This record gives sequence, structure tokens and C-alpha cells, in this order.
Amino acid sequence: MTSTLQVGYIPLVDAAPLIIAQVLGFAEEEGLDLQLKRAASWSMLRDMLDFGQVVAAQMLSVVPVARALGLGGGSVPLEAPMVMALNGETLGLSKAVAALVDAPFGDAMAAGRALVALDRPLRFGVPFPFSMQAELLQYWLERAAHGVQVSIHTVPPPLMAQALLADEIDGFCVGEPWGSQAVGVAGAKLLLPGSSIWSQAPEKVLATRSGWCEAEPDLAGRLMRSVWRAGRWLSDPANRLTASEVLAAPHHLGVAAEVIDPALTGRMILGPDGDEAMAAQFMTLHDGAANFPWRSQAAWIGARLAGRFGLDPDAAQIKARAVFRSDLYRQHLAGTGAAMPRASDKAEGILAQAEQVTTTEGSLILLRNRFFDGAVFDPNPAPR
Repeated sequence: MTSTLQVGYIPLVDAAPLIIAQVLGFAEEEGLDLQLKRAASWSMLRDMLDFGQVVAAQMLSVVPVARALGLGGGSVPLEAPMVMALNGETLGLSKAVAALVDAPFGDAMAAGRALVALDRPLRFGVPFPFSMQAELLQYWLERAAHGVQVSIHTVPPPLMAQALLADEIDGFCVGEPWGSQAVGVAGAKLLLPGSSIWSQAPEKVLATRSGWCEAEPDLAGRLMRSVWRAGRWLSDPANRLTASEVLAAPHHLGVAAEVIDPALTGRMILGPDGDEAMAAQFMTLHDGAANFPWRSQAAWIGARLAGRFGLDPDAAQIKARAVFRSDLYRQHLAGTGAAMPRASDKAEGILAQAEQVTTTEGSLILLRNRFFDGAVFDPNPAPR
């Protein structure tokens, strides 16, 4: 018997696991009919989840953590039983500002120095105040462009190009395809991929209201398995053309397939002149245990929010860790072939290159995990 689930998303390339799960039958194989509900903004999607209009949603990884820390409004606790995507963000500049900046694509330190040299205030757009885009942008500015006066504005992803054209912002950090669209529509220039700031940043999670997975374990497991299998399919380069065409449909992302391609291939078109560059680990949807909700990732988010909002850092990390439900991931993905790390924490930023590690049933290759400034975040003395 098929069960129908209402699931929300924002038109972004990293919504692909949900869209592909429904369109290509991974959900059907689990006995699910996913009724995908597209939202125009993150605040709208958050409210849809809060008020029960959807049972699960693609969600900014920072939102459930912020909610646990009493930040960002809303009273309904949220949790993340799995990660949907690592990275996938682009940081770019308006045509006018880009003409004054000379820095190679992907060099976060050089880009920071170039902004300092401008000696002027800048306005950056991000999709939501509590987003990985906002955290990566501020982390980069603190460490590579200290002293630059920056104001941060909330701009829904599909409206980023229009905000540039209206001279409301000078730059942006946004998920694809909206950075690439800003290049084509507003003459923007891409400066950095998010992965050049932190190569393993958890960008989107599958979020539910706290307690739903325990109340509906069968449905939760079927949903998680269908999304995981869709992510595995998306990780095969042979499927990228089909994926772009599916995502391009008007009722999904509603942009041309060629605007979606860069996020799936990592080959970015940097500006109106058509120059291209490869962005390493631009967006990871499956490989390297990308879907595992590492509690150390949540702890990093908690530590960042604690620093910005004057909260106790130890208490913030404890609350944050509880939001990323690695226990539910282990429960519901067992038997699928999903790699299960031996621990649910790791030192973030420590891997200069991919490394093979043991799992509960074998081994997996963890991908390069580096912050651009060489920092390491170790959640110890958090319990392992």
C-alpha cells in the first residue's frame, strides 16, 4: 500500500535528492508517493514545516540548530536525521564591484585581501540569516577580510540576480543555480565556491519536527532510504544530463538545464566573459558518507552561533549535537549499503586529502575536509 507524504523544498540544485526520489521511482520502490511542495523562501518553508503542512523538508542545516538554541523564532523543535548535501554555494560580486577586484577563482585568502584593498563598505545577500551561506560568508570575512565593513541582507535565492540589478547588494553567497543565474542575468562574477572556505560544510539537511521519526518509524525509514538512493544515483556522472533535465522542469527549478549543469559537474562559468574553472568538491550529494549527520558538524554550527550571539559555547554545542540524529541514520539506513562510521563525531578540517577509514562493517573513503585557513574544529571533550 502506497503512503503519501507532503515534503517541502526550495528550488535549488541540492533539492535534487527529493525531486529525483519522486520522479525516478526511488520513493515508489519504498511504497511512497512524495507530494513535493515548493516554497518561495526559507521562512515560508520553515513555517510549512512548523505548522504541519509538510512532514519533512529540505532545510538549511543551521535552522534546526538555531531553533535548539532559541534563535530565529519558532517554537517547534526540529531535527535532522540525514544530510542532503555538502556545499553547493557560490560567492560572487556584482559587475561593478567585480571590475575592481583581482583575485583568482577559489583562492579565499587572495579574495579577502582584494576586498580589504577596496576600502569601502559592502552589502552581501544571503538566503536566510540562519544559513550555511551566512556562516561561511562571515567565517571567511573574519579570517581573510578583517576590517571590511559588511552588511548582510536576506534575499530569497531566486531573487539574487534581481537584487544585484536593482543595486540592493554588491555581492552574494547563495546555493546553485542562483549564483550561475546571477552571472547570466546580472553580469555577476563568481569569486569563490563555498567548498573553498570549508570543503565539507553541511549545506542542507532533511528536517522533520522533533519526534516525528520516532512516532512514524516506518515512514521515516522509507523516506530516508528513498532520498539516500536518489543521492547515490545522482553521484554517478553518467546520470548528470538526465538529472539536469529533470530539475529544469518548470514545476521543479524552472531554469534552463545548462544553468543547472555547473553545480552537478563542478565546472563553473565565472562571469559574462565565459571563463570557466573547476571547483573541487563543489557539491557532494552522496560520496564519502556525505549523508551521515555528523554530530561534530552540528557542534561547529552551534559554536559559531554561540560566538555570534553571546551564548555559552559548551551548552550550545551540546544542544546542537542532539539535533543531528546520527542514531536515526544508523537505524534506518542499515542494510542499504550506506557506510556507517564507527563514531558520530570527527575532527572537522583535519583531512588535507581523501582518506580511507574503517566503518562498522568495512571501510569508506572520507573526502578532503579542510577550512581555508587551516583551522581544525575538534568537538572533544564531547562524548564519542
